[in-house]
Parts: sequence; C-alpha cells; structure tokens
Amino acid sequence: MTSQALRIVVWGENVHEHTNPQVAAIYPRGMHTVIADGLRALLPAAQVSTATLQEAEHGLSESRLAETDVLTWWGHKAHGNVSDAVVDRVQRRVHEGMGLIVLHSGHYSKIFKRLMGTTCSLTWREAGERERLWVCNPGHPIAQGLGTYFELPHEEMYGEPFAVPPPDEQVFISWFEGGEVFRSGNGYTRGNGKIFYFRPGHETYPTYFDANVRRVIANAAEWARPPVARWMDSCPNAKNSPEKIAAKV
Repeated sequence: MTSQALRIVVWGENVHEHTNPQVAAIYPRGMHTVIADGLRALLPAAQVSTATLQEAEHGLSESRLAETDVLTWWGHKAHGNVSDAVVDRVQRRVHEGMGLIVLHSGHYSKIFKRLMGTTCSLTWREAGERERLWVCNPGHPIAQGLGTYFELPHEEMYGEPFAVPPPDEQVFISWFEGGEVFRSGNGYTRGNGKIFYFRPGHETYPTYFDANVRRVIANAAEWARPPVARWMDSCPNAKNSPEKIAAKV
C-alpha cells in the first residue's frame, strides 16, 4: 500500500521582494518560489504549491488548508497584516495533524506565537556574519543527509535568549562569528500536528538556494507529515446511556 503524495503549501509574505531592490535581485520571483523549487527537486513525488499574503484569504482558504499536509511559513514585515481568521484556521489544522514549518523571522508570526504561547522574542544583529549550524541530534530524520555541521557564509544573527518553550526535539544549534549561539532547529507537537522552527533565511542573503538548507526543509516536510489516523477536534456531551443509568440503581 503506497502512501498519498505529500501535499505542501509554501506560504510567503512576499513584501520585501517588491520593496527592496537587493531582495528583488536575489529572489526576483519571490522567496516562496525558491523554497518551493527546492522542495520539488528533493521531493519529486510531492505536490508543492505556493500562497502569498496578497491573495484572497492569503491563499489559505478553509478548503485549501483541508487539502494541505504541510505548510511552510515565511513572514517578517507584515505579521500584523495577517488575518486573525486565517491564523485561527491554520491553528485548527495543526491541531488536527497538519505539519507547520516556520522559517527565520516567522518566529514573530501570529501563528507561531499563538502555538508557542510565548513572545518568541530574541536578540539579533544584521552584519553578514558566518553561521555554523551544529547537528546536535544526528539520528533525527530532519538531520539525514547532513554532516556534523554546515555553514552559511553570510546570515543575520539570532541569539539567545529565545523566548520559546523548551523544544520537544532539538535538531540544530547555531554559532555566529560574534560568539552568540541559538537554538535554530526546534521541533514541537501541538495536538496532532508537528511544528519545526528553522532559523536561517534572512531576505538579503541567498540562503534558500543553499543545498543544506533545502535538504533540511525537505526533511522537515517529510517529518511533519500528518499521522495516518486523522483526528478532528470536537467536544461532545457524552450523556449517560440508559444502561449506565440502570446500572447505578
């Protein structure tokens, strides 16, 4: 019995690409398209599509989310413009089993803060520093195909403290030239859904073309695949049956 093709939606804010010439030069078709290209290359059997903030319902209607197994999320400049109704329905789908991969500055997105229940704040510095991502759980599915570590020549620094709950699964820890370290690959479970936060991806660097970054996102999508048994949230009133009432007499 073969499993159903993994259905992935790559969501992108798609604002910097239209307002910053430096970003537009690196990602002329948008970061979301490059992330989607990487997933298609590494997961050829998957069904990969994209959605952006500017679309009706941000491209995340009830019907589309119902047919989504894994959602990736990149946002930064326009977190506040994301509809609360869309956040509500994404949260429901995660609880039902949909996987969610939150990238870079998506740590401040409404949906990630909602699911974490914290501020998700951190320290940061944009200086084009080298980032070394250490694999601290080499047996984890998301780390498959990687070495002991991999490096990005230029990235924005994120540093501790990172105001998130302790991860259920820690896959990567980053080190930066300035000496800071950061929990950069964090796995969580909320309801029946798996969530993975992956730190790299500042818009002014070609991070999403990097082979290792693409491998991590593809591995994370497979890891976050929904469970076979689908669970739907409900809260029924389980009234006593006549048999149970009779048994109490």
